[in-house]
Amino acid sequence: MKFLDLAKVYIRSGAGGNGCISFRREKFIEFGGPDGGDGGDGGSVIAEAVDGLNTLIDFRYQQHFFAENGQSGMGRQRTGKDGEDILLRVPVGTEILDEDLETVIADLSTLGERVVLARGGNGGFGNLHFKTSTNQAPRRANPGQEGIDRTIWLRLKLIADAGLLGLPNAGKSTFLAATSNARPKIADYPFTTLHPNLGVVGIDGVEFVVADIPGLIEGASEGRGLGDLFLGHVERCAVLLHLVDGTSPTLVEDYETIIGELEAYGGDLADKPRVTVLNKIDALDDEERELAQEMLEEAVGGPVLMMSGVSREGVTEVLRALRARIDDDRLRQIPAKENETWQP
Repeated sequence: MKFLDLAKVYIRSGAGGNGCISFRREKFIEFGGPDGGDGGDGGSVIAEAVDGLNTLIDFRYQQHFFAENGQSGMGRQRTGKDGEDILLRVPVGTEILDEDLETVIADLSTLGERVVLARGGNGGFGNLHFKTSTNQAPRRANPGQEGIDRTIWLRLKLIADAGLLGLPNAGKSTFLAATSNARPKIADYPFTTLHPNLGVVGIDGVEFVVADIPGLIEGASEGRGLGDLFLGHVERCAVLLHLVDGTSPTLVEDYETIIGELEAYGGDLADKPRVTVLNKIDALDDEERELAQEMLEEAVGGPVLMMSGVSREGVTEVLRALRARIDDDRLRQIPAKENETWQP
């Protein structure tokens, strides 16, 4: 299935039905009076976050969604039928943006969450509504309210607990394949990852979701390579796992390149908790490992873990470090009232 995380959609809610002008006409009943019914309400356009979807590919083949118009009112005080709503089923984690691609209309980050994007028009009143003691035969009815036309953008941001960062060939896909059931493409050339991959990782009886995105290169924020198109998929992560290729002769520059791109991306992505890992240590001897770790720790200004996705050396320690950061983030999200203890 082709991965699609941005889609332009045209929507229109249904117009309300017109009110009816009608008078009661029956044998032996004089002065029957008005009996025109109201028009039905137009259908609305609703978006809902559903399970089982992880891409917006469905919106590549259908971009227009029009709700049904309400039926006009009829005589004998009959109200027109309401128009059917139309439902846009989107993956959990979908942001709905206005046409300017900046104004956020809704963020459907919870399963089953719904939002009305365009409300249907109200049906018009029939002439029965306008009967008074001084106007017993009104020849007036209201037209139905027009529907709403608008253009929106759907942008998918994957829901993951941890996100993988690094230059191409840093070993992100190998790590994901070694720790989960995900099977990303792996090869000895850069840019094997062309779209995000998700994997469920388990450690010490606890599971969390890891997102692997295409590797960044210098100048990604200016559009080089795949650019920062997929950085939005790690915005929701609690922690970032930054993998640095231990066999690279410029590992400090590699680290600083990724940090520079995070800062250029903006938002709070550069301020998220990070676990920095020196990867591919299976190709280094003890002396080279120690030297590379010291150089990277000096650049990071903190501890650096060592790991090999191929030999699985140090993988358990890395997963435990990620789990600790994720647990801290989940505790911060618990409302204060739930942490309070009752006192008499």
